[in-house]
Parts: sequence; C-alpha cells; structure tokens
Amino acid sequence: MALSNRRKRLMLVVLGGVACGMVGLSFAAVPLYDLFCNVTGFGGTTQTADAAPAAVGKRVMAVRFNSDVANDVPWHFKPSQREVELRVGEVKLAFYTATNESKNTILGSAVFNVTPPKAGIYFSKIDCFCFEEQVLRPGESAELPVTFFVDPEIVNDRDMDDVTTITLSYTFFNQGEEALENYLGEQAQLASRDIGGVTKQN
Repeated sequence: MALSNRRKRLMLVVLGGVACGMVGLSFAAVPLYDLFCNVTGFGGTTQTADAAPAAVGKRVMAVRFNSDVANDVPWHFKPSQREVELRVGEVKLAFYTATNESKNTILGSAVFNVTPPKAGIYFSKIDCFCFEEQVLRPGESAELPVTFFVDPEIVNDRDMDDVTTITLSYTFFNQGEEALENYLGEQAQLASRDIGGVTKQN
C-alpha cells in the first residue's frame, strides 16, 4: 500500500513537471516562431535590409500590391500602383494611400505578408510602414511608402525558378480606443515639451 502511494505521488510530480514544461513552451512558442519566420521567410514573412545589394541581376520579377482592412477599420486603403517590374537587386519605391472615411479618429497598424510564401526569404524591405502606428482623423488621408528589393540570390534557388510574380499584401487593424488615447497623450506630451523648449530658448 505504501509503495502504491509513493508511485501515485511520483506520478503526480512527473505530470506536474510535464504540465509546467508545456506552459513554458507555449509562452516561448510565439517569439521562437517569429524568429523562425524572420530567418526562413516561412509563411510569407519578408526580410529587412539597411541598404541595397551591391549588384543588380538580369532576372526580371513582377511585384504586385494588395491591400485590406479589418472589419472595424473604416478606411479606404489601396496601393497607388497595382504592379511594378524590377530586376533582382534593384530597389523600388511604392506607395499605399489610406483615407479615414468615418467620423471617428482611428489608430491603425498594418501587418504584411508575401505570396507565394516561399518567396518571403528573398523579398527584402529597406523601409516600410508596417507595424508603425498610423492615426487618421475623420476625412484625413496618408501616403504610406515602402522601399524594397528582391534578393539576387533568388536566381540560385532552383525551387524559385517558377516564381515570376511576388504579391505584397498589407492589412490594417484597429488598435482600439485605449491605444489611441495613450498615443494621443504621448503626442501631446511631446508637443508640450517642444513648445517649452522653444519658449526657454526665446
């Protein structure tokens, strides 16, 4: 009987350890998954770069632009151009425009991906409005730039031989009233500091 109780206690300890381990892994899964996507381009995750490649290749690619908004974002959001052609390694600048068609001020933030997903590792952005907070007041519009290139290394990947067009997609999401209030409060504080600094200088 004593042996059975010890086994039960041991089993409870083991199961408790497994449960704790699973919880720990679940918290680590999101950042680890994000890191995996950023490194591999998995799921259409693009790359980032500080500068253009040293050389421009001969292969020509087409980049198409797509736009979308969440149901609670009453914005007219669209690319200024539907498609551009570029050689691999060539830097291009494209624009999206967003207009708030509602009577409310909205704080939005855009996420992105590319298709086909396997092309993500070769699509690099030098500058992008993704994940930046964008505030649009009623009737206000904004022009949103993205600077990008297709990595010349794509020509050495035989799995990419069938890819002639890459689609870059952005979707805007509403960050909510609390985030908007915090953002406007921070902007007001910055503005007051700037005014104070000017006043002191005068």
